[in-house]
Amino acid sequence: MAKYVYYFGAGKAEGTAQMKELLGGKGANLAEMNNLNIPVPAGFTISTEVCTWYYDHDLQYPADLDEQVVDALSRVERGMDANFGDASDPLLLSIRSGSRSSMPGMMDTILNLGLNDTTVEGLIEQSGDARFAYDSYRRFVQMYGDVVMGVRPEGKDDHDPFEVILEAKKQANGVEQDVDLSAEDLKSLVTEYKTMVKVRTGHNFPDDPHEQLWGAIGAVFGSWNNERAIVYRKLNNIPDEWGTAVNVQAMVYGNMGDDCATGVAFSRDPATGEKVFYGEYLKNAQGEDVVAGTRTPVQIEHLEADMPEAYAQLIDIYKKLETHYKDMQDFEFTIQRNKLWMLQTRVGKRTGFAAIRIAVDMVEEGLINEEEALRRVEPDQLNQLLRPVFDVDEKRKAEEAGCVLAKGLNAGPGAASGKVVFNAHDAEEWANRGDRVILVRIETSPEDIRGMNAADGILTARGGMTSHAALVARQMGKICVAGCSALDINYQTRQMTVSGRVIKEGEYISIDGTTGEVIEGAIPTIPSEVLQVLQEKTLAPEQSQIFRQYDHLMKWADKVRRLKIRTNADQPDQSATARVFGAEGIGLCRTEHMFFEEDRIDAMREMILAEDESGRRVALAKLLPIQRADFAGIFEVMDGYPVTIRTLDPPLNEFLPHEDEAIEQLAGHMGVAAQTLKKKVEDLKETNPMLGHRGCRLGIVYPEITEMQTRAIFEAASDCQKRGIQVIPEIMIPLVGHVNELKLQADIVRQTAEAVKAETGIEVTVAGRLMLRRDQGKLFFGVLQDATGRIQLFAPQKTTPDFDGFTGLHLGDWVGVTGEVIATRRGELSVRVGSWVRLAEARRPFPDKWHGITDT
Repeated sequence: MAKYVYYFGAGKAEGTAQMKELLGGKGANLAEMNNLNIPVPAGFTISTEVCTWYYDHDLQYPADLDEQVVDALSRVERGMDANFGDASDPLLLSIRSGSRSSMPGMMDTILNLGLNDTTVEGLIEQSGDARFAYDSYRRFVQMYGDVVMGVRPEGKDDHDPFEVILEAKKQANGVEQDVDLSAEDLKSLVTEYKTMVKVRTGHNFPDDPHEQLWGAIGAVFGSWNNERAIVYRKLNNIPDEWGTAVNVQAMVYGNMGDDCATGVAFSRDPATGEKVFYGEYLKNAQGEDVVAGTRTPVQIEHLEADMPEAYAQLIDIYKKLETHYKDMQDFEFTIQRNKLWMLQTRVGKRTGFAAIRIAVDMVEEGLINEEEALRRVEPDQLNQLLRPVFDVDEKRKAEEAGCVLAKGLNAGPGAASGKVVFNAHDAEEWANRGDRVILVRIETSPEDIRGMNAADGILTARGGMTSHAALVARQMGKICVAGCSALDINYQTRQMTVSGRVIKEGEYISIDGTTGEVIEGAIPTIPSEVLQVLQEKTLAPEQSQIFRQYDHLMKWADKVRRLKIRTNADQPDQSATARVFGAEGIGLCRTEHMFFEEDRIDAMREMILAEDESGRRVALAKLLPIQRADFAGIFEVMDGYPVTIRTLDPPLNEFLPHEDEAIEQLAGHMGVAAQTLKKKVEDLKETNPMLGHRGCRLGIVYPEITEMQTRAIFEAASDCQKRGIQVIPEIMIPLVGHVNELKLQADIVRQTAEAVKAETGIEVTVAGRLMLRRDQGKLFFGVLQDATGRIQLFAPQKTTPDFDGFTGLHLGDWVGVTGEVIATRRGELSVRVGSWVRLAEARRPFPDKWHGITDT
């Protein structure tokens, strides 16, 4: 019989941390904590294989799953000394998802499962606290009604229907907090919730605990394919076929009174990476209160005064977990009547700032090595370090003008300005049309994932540093201010009131995710500290901890990398930026990007509109000095590094306007009839732009374009070489479909290079394989070949360094040569060898092409 269910509890477990593919991250880590003798409520994990089966078999389960669940549930009952569905001593359960890769808040959870009108009386008898029992009951009905029965907001501006009833109950009783409602208030809430479920769904709320259990298991498996989970997987490259496990675990209670608490904590600060115990908790609460942000929690250090023994134990456990996993841990805990229980641990999500600091610090602490540190940092996390920050002077002006509206929690570092929107749908829609937006919510939920991804920044009125908004923002690298309680947000009127001011949808605000400040209006930004050190030169390295950590990481990368890195750059300033970040050449310089600026687009359009070659050459003569200056600027910056330059690639119609008004304006400027210009635009349109008149075919039809670009490249190279700058140009001919297309363009490049050489005395560097050799005593000829073609080498004994070594090269050797471009007496384009190096030796001689053939 296949095994689908894995038990854990009482210091024993059927799984380990290495079984994430089967048990998911949560299930594997629950098992591992049991193996480490950390207190964990007993439970069991239904494996990811069941999820795969579930979707492959029309949402059905394997035949023997029910039996395995019943057996595991019996073990949980024995381990927790309680019975599921029992009227006097009920065992209640939590049902949670668990993918092998953490997906916080994207799938569904149900707590307090097993409650009904009978078992709630047993819970009262068990706990001696009717208020606690009915608080647990109303939470269960709310979660089950939402997750399993689908009772949710119906419109994008609607509030959660359960929360609407709860708020009405608090207002009717004149209280502000849930904890101020009495047992009778909560009991009546259960009735009102069930009535709404019946009205909304047409079904009664289920009373049978086993029916509840299988409904919850199905809902968690079903949540693997809810919209927010699908979006999250796409954003984070998580394969759909992985599936989720389901974790069924005995409930422990943080809401039984003031000797109870629940919280979320990190072994280091997930926003900055600082090595401090970091987290939040709430007394007399359940876990979703902390994560959902419905109450703003208390900083973890206050737990030492509230519950000193539990706090001391928590300190020991977090240190044990971080040392064991050798990474920052994010864990949830509950304290029930001063007894600490760990509910889960996982590798914590972190900002880019934190990721780099933690990686560097852990190397220095001896926890990990440099290569592991590099694996810990995602490429996009490095990008976060490069994002702008607010201009200090402009921000000070805003402060002096009284524009600081409020201050929340600095949940996601960085600076963002944008238009206020109040729901995720609008955030996505506005961002798609080009607006920069700040998503403002009372608290975010997993349904907001698309809007959070689209927004530049996220601002919430509720929630702490471990709330959904803060957690997801950190992972996405979004600027976030959470728990800004001064905000009074009204979704229906689409406005918020703060500090006596009304901010309406579409108005600008700025949020500082580093300080937590919310500021009215848009504030200009300046480059990040890394750019201030490397590019702006306005900040000394020793003044920026962020830069020093970044520098550590990049130097470690240089130690182990095997590839050299080139960049895409089309202008000298872009090339300069690439160099300060360590680029070792330009892999693609797209010359068409050089023609779009105002001082050159007119000449480009003049060339396109010319009626004949002479007209085109007149226009190209205007472009030549501009191109030459651009290339010279790039070569100066890339001194000693290769630059791959692509000749003109896109169809010519891309340089012309397409709207009637713009066509008429250009016609007037160019002195041609608007109808003539419009016809030219139509004539140049491509049915399939990727296969049409573009790339090398432009240069074949209009060879003068390739000639001008080649001349600009080699004249710039000659000028730079005369000034002591080492130039390594590489010319790319784009979109070649046949070798003859390449040959035609290569001939133009070589002929133009020869002409420039004759005019300027230019040197070139070439590399390839020695394919032919001819030794004439004091004169040696060779032929080098690479993927683009062949070039002859001319090596006189008098001027060739180590002439004997050069003549001793074997056919097939890879050779690099620098020298003047010349034409021999026979007119063959050649390179006179000025210096040379054998790059690689041929392991075997070329085969004899005549071997085995006999004349007849």
